Amino acid sequence: MSTPTSIEGRLLRNATLLLTVDETTFLVDPMLASPGENPPVPNSPNDRRNPLVPLPEDELSYDAVLVTHRHQDHFDEAAKEELDADVPLFCQPEDADAFREEGFTDVRPVDDEVSFRGITIHRTPGRHGHGQLAEEMGPVSGFVFEGEETLYLAGDTVWYDAVERTLAQFDPDVVVLNGGEAQFTEGRPITMGVEDVAAVREATDAAVAVAVVHMEAINHCLLSREDLRSNTENVHVPEDGERLAF
Repeated sequence: MSTPTSIEGRLLRNATLLLTVDETTFLVDPMLASPGENPPVPNSPNDRRNPLVPLPEDELSYDAVLVTHRHQDHFDEAAKEELDADVPLFCQPEDADAFREEGFTDVRPVDDEVSFRGITIHRTPGRHGHGQLAEEMGPVSGFVFEGEETLYLAGDTVWYDAVERTLAQFDPDVVVLNGGEAQFTEGRPITMGVEDVAAVREATDAAVAVAVVHMEAINHCLLSREDLRSNTENVHVPEDGERLAF
């Protein structure tokens, strides 16, 4: 019989997740628009309007919000309108002023680490692409949740030495990666593809649960779930609305 975990999750769509750590639920990267409500990501191989797919129709229940960065596929106008102004909102320091200007009254930037309901939240590095393009994409962050067990939410990053160091430092029980191999018409991908995910899997113990989200919901995410599943091992690639198998 498997041991119950203190971490639970559900993928809603793209990088929008409900993550429960020690009975506290975080709404991560809320993109709440209806299909086609947002414009396509520019300079992409297609011009399909975003999001490509709907959200599950269930009512959202959560204790706090965490936004890894403010790109539209992680926090959109619909989220700004629908979230309560006084919800505890965790973010990277670079984004705090923008949230306050939008009327959020309980913004909690994570410089290094903060505590919330007995959970320690650490901010970790990310690199949104390669070379100069990564610089142009602006700052992004990952986050580690430490409770009875530890979850590493990598955010929009490719595999590089800081991700490897984060895995070694925190030795997480659960890792959630943003896949999709998002890319523009020029340059290398800006989120994880097959090789990135395989590198994370190789750098973790086989008992660590690795789940990949950020798939098949935005026009510049070109890697399909089927291709990722076919080319990796011991990696969970959930469907929209699916509960994450930790």
